[in-house]
Amino acid sequence: MRMKTLVGPLVAAALLLTACSGEEPGAATGARKTVNLDIHGWIGYEAQAAVLAYLLEHELGYTVNTRKMKEDQSWRDLETGKVDVIIENWGHPELKKEYVEQKKVALSAGLTGNKGVIGWYVPEWMAKKYPGITDYRNLNKYANLFRTEKTGNAGQLLDGDPSFVTNDEALVRNLGLNYKVVYSGSEDALIKAAQDATKNRTPLLMYFYEPQWLFSKVKLVKVALPPYAVGCDANAAKVACDYPPYLLDKIVSRDFAERGGRAYELVRNFSWTNDDQNAVAGAMINDRRSAEQAAAEWVAENKIVWKDWIPR
Repeated sequence: MRMKTLVGPLVAAALLLTACSGEEPGAATGARKTVNLDIHGWIGYEAQAAVLAYLLEHELGYTVNTRKMKEDQSWRDLETGKVDVIIENWGHPELKKEYVEQKKVALSAGLTGNKGVIGWYVPEWMAKKYPGITDYRNLNKYANLFRTEKTGNAGQLLDGDPSFVTNDEALVRNLGLNYKVVYSGSEDALIKAAQDATKNRTPLLMYFYEPQWLFSKVKLVKVALPPYAVGCDANAAKVACDYPPYLLDKIVSRDFAERGGRAYELVRNFSWTNDDQNAVAGAMINDRRSAEQAAAEWVAENKIVWKDWIPR
């Protein structure tokens, strides 16, 4: 009987100490209650980050700090401690080699579940009007259609932000194409170009990618580049093949992996589909929801998807 009398107060005292320390019961010693989450420059990333932040705050009680950053700066700050999580990473083997393998300040927290595609696209009306235009070997024949003030006698290949994953300058050069890469500067500019080209039937050859909500609104057709084979893009200067399929993953700082507690477990467990991401991104763009509103709506409607992400 004396043993039972003592257990209750001891457990209560332990729980009180845990609460005062700001940690959850069962959290690892030194686990933090703030998560630093960087936002990169495309809507799919922002949608994914919004859902993660919503769950961290509303299901686990964490504070989430976000900031908009270029990809390379985020990787550098994994080392300085200014960022804990990059929630959607498109390959970047050179950065993984530096920060994961050599400096050992970061690691992959597993796949996001998204399947990424990068390529060149034209509006559907162009694919119908100009037979063969979606075969790269015929692009020079149509280069005059894509000329702009910025490209002179060459056709324009419109890219996004220069920091996005792109081999396009090397591809144009190595495939002998009479085109010049022009950087629009952002995902928003690419989307507007695709919308305008479809609405006004103006020629457009553009770099673009999936997952992307735009494909549900604007019909684009992918240009067939030389097929990707493992290693064909190993030398960035000599690449002459299509982009690889991307199994997108999550990158975290080593410190966060070691001391992030349940927040790190949630990041590691996070896995959804292209359709999930496009639903949130589409609500943000087409329904003019804020990122938090779109995330809250998706969370309310998809508990069956995210309930198993929450650490027990």
